[in-house]
Amino acid sequence: MKLVLLRHGESEWNLSNRFTGWTDVDLSKNGKQEAKQAGRAMKKEGLDFDVCYTSYLKRAIHTLNLALAQMDRDWLPVQKTWKLNERHYGALQGLNKAETAARYGEEQVHTWRRSYDVRPPELTPDDERAPARQPAYRGVDAAELPLAESLKDTIARTLPYFEQTILPGMKKGERALIVAHGNSLRALMMSLENMSPEEISGVDLPTGIPLVYELDENGVVLSKTFLGDPETVQKKMRKVAAQGKAVH
Repeated sequence: MKLVLLRHGESEWNLSNRFTGWTDVDLSKNGKQEAKQAGRAMKKEGLDFDVCYTSYLKRAIHTLNLALAQMDRDWLPVQKTWKLNERHYGALQGLNKAETAARYGEEQVHTWRRSYDVRPPELTPDDERAPARQPAYRGVDAAELPLAESLKDTIARTLPYFEQTILPGMKKGERALIVAHGNSLRALMMSLENMSPEEISGVDLPTGIPLVYELDENGVVLSKTFLGDPETVQKKMRKVAAQGKAVH
């Protein structure tokens, strides 16, 4: 079985180095180019899909649409779910990461960004940014919607969706493409690769680079490949890792 994970292209808030979470910001000009390049890379690799999955957030949806257009696969069925949304960064959403590191210290920001079970400060339920106040989530029980999440919380919603919805289809022969976010995809990577909380904390997923897994019939990983120039992949990973550094 083949499974492709694709983190959305650079967003406007990636560009300005802000905590984004569930804030519905669009792709930057560069992010749109990354999405198109991802589509070209998948087409060149000879990849094809039967079904695509993405989040409720436009930076992921638009990345998927742009990539599929490059593959001449605009017609593929797409399932959208909030279960694949980015980790909810609570009250940090909108704050500049470097400025936040300068204020609270790089260690604290690293803990908020990369710890397994520490949540950032929560939104209050009456905050206009609270998911229950957003039209996209009007059909979701408010009790299910987070006001802030740790990676552990993100896994608790993302992994069951994968195991109950995506994986059964793959076992029947469906070729799946998941276009989502740094942390929702890290949640899947942690499970697929049996990583510990310490190991996943060191994983930085680059924007706009398809990650191809080959799995056996039980979902065990046989191989893992980034579709990109290794130097470019490493450069993008370093860029992601550096986002929580204070400006000196």
